[in-house]
Amino acid sequence: MSDRPVARTRDDFAHFRPIATRWMDNDVYGHVNNVTYYAYFDTVVNGYLIEQGVLDIARSPVIGLVVETGCQYLSSVAFPDALEAGLRVTRLGNASVRYEVGIFRAGASTASAQGHFVHVYVDRETRRPVSLPPPMRQALAALLRQ
Repeated sequence: MSDRPVARTRDDFAHFRPIATRWMDNDVYGHVNNVTYYAYFDTVVNGYLIEQGVLDIARSPVIGLVVETGCQYLSSVAFPDALEAGLRVTRLGNASVRYEVGIFRAGASTASAQGHFVHVYVDRETRRPVSLPPPMRQALAALLRQ
């Protein structure tokens, strides 16, 4: 029995965003550094929310704070690879959301890396949890996959 995770496929995800690797993403070992994947995760999630009109990073009264993250690295990617980040929601709570992200080489059928993070949505000023606003809940519900 192997502990190696099974790579997700494109069919597991509801939304995709192209990600351009940059020269600075590579580390001294010749591949994208592990911490850079979390920037890719933020890019696909927040890009989606902005495109849906449910997040204004400067003025939204409700913002998401990351409370948990994880990533599994399955195969190396490196600059100048073109990537695509797949996005899905696997849990939609009252004030929290679990996002899962797959990082694919452009056109590849299986993920090179896959991970998750959990946002707890809070009032921008008080930083206390709040219920997801209905337009945000609707946009996130469109991404629900099990």
